[in-house]
Amino acid sequence: MSKLYRILLTLSVLGTPGGFLAGADQARIAVTNPNMSFLPSGVALKKGFFKDEGLEVEIIRMNVPTIITALVTGDIGYTLLFGSVVRGALRGMPMRALASLLDGSTHALVAKPEYKSGKELKGKTVGIGNFGGTDEVAGRMMLKSFGLDTEKDLKFIALGPDRARLAALKEGLVDVAVIAPPADALGKQMGFNVLLRAYEVFSFPFIGVGANLKTIKEKPEEVKKVVKALVRANRFIREDKEGAVRVLMEWGKVEREHAVASYDSTWKVFSPDGNIPQEGLRMVVEQAKAELKLTREIPVNEIVDLAPLRAAQKELGIRK
Repeated sequence: MSKLYRILLTLSVLGTPGGFLAGADQARIAVTNPNMSFLPSGVALKKGFFKDEGLEVEIIRMNVPTIITALVTGDIGYTLLFGSVVRGALRGMPMRALASLLDGSTHALVAKPEYKSGKELKGKTVGIGNFGGTDEVAGRMMLKSFGLDTEKDLKFIALGPDRARLAALKEGLVDVAVIAPPADALGKQMGFNVLLRAYEVFSFPFIGVGANLKTIKEKPEEVKKVVKALVRANRFIREDKEGAVRVLMEWGKVEREHAVASYDSTWKVFSPDGNIPQEGLRMVVEQAKAELKLTREIPVNEIVDLAPLRAAQKELGIRK
């Protein structure tokens, strides 16, 4: 199995710094897509924030189940998933959430043209990327806001990347899909309706920094540097629209029109400091406990480790 993950890591690398950094630490960070949601990793890579910290970093694209398994085995040290890391920690897996990068979901419900309201979706089929992924969580919460029972009223199908979901919409295989920018702009261009955006109805940590316990314990300096570079990337995204759009175009391989639309619809949910909102964290934990059918109280320190973030914030002048 370890060989399998190494093959996956080799085939799925989205980027590495230009050239080997002598004496640099090596870090592998997993994401599910090179899109707006995971842009902090692309910005930290392309703008040299990782390099500034003396880090050699690989950004690797993997699906959610593979990310969590690879995080447990140590084949990767970090991920930008948040909810999946919380669920893993609640199940006793050796991982912790370290920071919040997006305090709201960028996902949208994109439906076939004939559907004008979420209430019309009862009995319909919903396309998502992966079961257990952030898109499924966001999709279910958006659909619940229409008064739908997501267990009884809808059928969910895992289809993979956003473009595959749009293709399924076009072919009539699904009636609505959960789509993240910049693919939502492409969906509108194709004539589909954006019924709702997740951050319009709920707010909690959605994309963040997660790491395995071994990395946290054995490489505290590296962990701090990774968190610091990603918080810097978030601040860059909030403060430099043109720079962020250019990185999204290059890293995500999207047209400028779609990159601009993605930025305009989501930049406000990017955290300026990496802090994990406590009320939002409680919502994530309670939802995860309900999914996992857990009833016991679980200490926060078994889910979150804020020490690397506090150290990074101090160096960035965010925290005294």
